[in-house]
Amino acid sequence: MPDSATETRGGFRAVGVAAAKLAAPIAAKRGGGMLTRLKAQWVAIIGPNLAATTWPTALGRDGVLKLHAASSIALELQHRAPVLIERINVFFGRPVIVRLALMQGPLPLVPLLGAPILRPLTANEAKGLEDRLSDITEPELRAALAGLGKAVIGAEG
Repeated sequence: MPDSATETRGGFRAVGVAAAKLAAPIAAKRGGGMLTRLKAQWVAIIGPNLAATTWPTALGRDGVLKLHAASSIALELQHRAPVLIERINVFFGRPVIVRLALMQGPLPLVPLLGAPILRPLTANEAKGLEDRLSDITEPELRAALAGLGKAVIGAEG
């Protein structure tokens, strides 16, 4: 009869730890999660203006970062590439990126990173907003302005 230390049990087991052990060497060869870290902090690294028109899509072992970019910003990115590479490398604390490969076209759908969380309006704020919009008769315009007002007031304080 096997002792409890060597006893095996049938049934379901959690596979998260085993999967992580199997994936770790593969991830290490492919940047060790650097692209994930880069995407998570993209706005903070390159700033909100450039982040709105760019998105990192791949990071090769050779240090080439593939960057989707809106066509309108591609030329500026070519000129600013050394600065962007430096910012990214400072973020990682070591030289990771050596070159940018720009791919022009529409950006993939990405979640809005760092979007503010709006607080609900107080009764007085909601009443004040309604009073300001009372003269607007067109329903669509009124609804759009009400949404904008809620966002502006809810983001304050």
